[in-house]
Amino acid sequence: MNSSSNNKALIALAIVSFFWGTTYLASRIGAQEMPGLFLAAIRQFVSGSILLAWFMVVKRYTIPDKSTLRKIFAQGFFMLVLGNGLSTWSVQYISSGLAAIIAALIPLLVVLFSIMMLKNASFTRNMILGLVIGLAGITAIFYEYLSDLLNPEYAFGLVLNLVAISCWAFGTVYTSKNKLQIDLLYGVGWQMFLSGCIMLPLSFLLGQTTNFKGVHLDGFLSLAYLIIIGSLLCYSAYVYSIKHLPPARATIYAYINPIIAVFLGWLILDERLNLNVGFGTAVTIVGVYMVNNEFRKQLKTHGSNKHLRIRTQPSAALREAESGVD
Repeated sequence: MNSSSNNKALIALAIVSFFWGTTYLASRIGAQEMPGLFLAAIRQFVSGSILLAWFMVVKRYTIPDKSTLRKIFAQGFFMLVLGNGLSTWSVQYISSGLAAIIAALIPLLVVLFSIMMLKNASFTRNMILGLVIGLAGITAIFYEYLSDLLNPEYAFGLVLNLVAISCWAFGTVYTSKNKLQIDLLYGVGWQMFLSGCIMLPLSFLLGQTTNFKGVHLDGFLSLAYLIIIGSLLCYSAYVYSIKHLPPARATIYAYINPIIAVFLGWLILDERLNLNVGFGTAVTIVGVYMVNNEFRKQLKTHGSNKHLRIRTQPSAALREAESGVD
């Protein structure tokens, strides 16, 4: 990758690191005004429609071939339908700060999925230590929420969020290894549009819809923010970064997002912020960094080893790693 592409990828990652932290607050506000899954569906459908209209009407792009559409569908399904959709749904029941803290585990999950796909990659002592430290941090945070776990809706929100970050992490690795041979933003537009087309009928089937009559101005403003900043700006920047940077490095944003989200949740929505939450967040981020950094060292050491290959998955047909999963 040349210096210009690297610099652009780092700028894109900086945008994601800051502004995506603010979208947890917007999602929380929007999900109190309309069902979270429906909010995500509208967000992705409108964002995708805007991008596709630009490329197909203004720039005269043609519909991608079937093979490319299958890759786009798989990427969008894991990252937007299951990742973003379930995550937005979860903040109907849990705080935006907690959702962001849980999302800080994404880099760790990216490493775990990468190890599963790499024949010669393995856990080291420092990786296991980092994993233990990260889990200890999460335990410290959840100490503040023990009584909330007795609430079925709260527990449901946690499950949704955990499934969401797992699917997002897998989608990150899959997207990095299945690069599209079409314009980046055009591919993003198709991901968003197809994901919206899946989530909209799913929202109706699950009864997660609204007629907008009871939605206040805050709900519409949060939806507009999520469309413009969360999708058109940040998701496009994120896909650009994981196209030009190794997936574990591209998920560095997850160290910064929780800090921004927790602070904004406390400042604007009066969400819980005390010593336990602050300490647990810091410990979690340290543990995730240790795992991520150790894995990067391991792959750098074996980077020239041609036996480091991505295992072929029955449903994904992942190819040999082009530069190693970092």
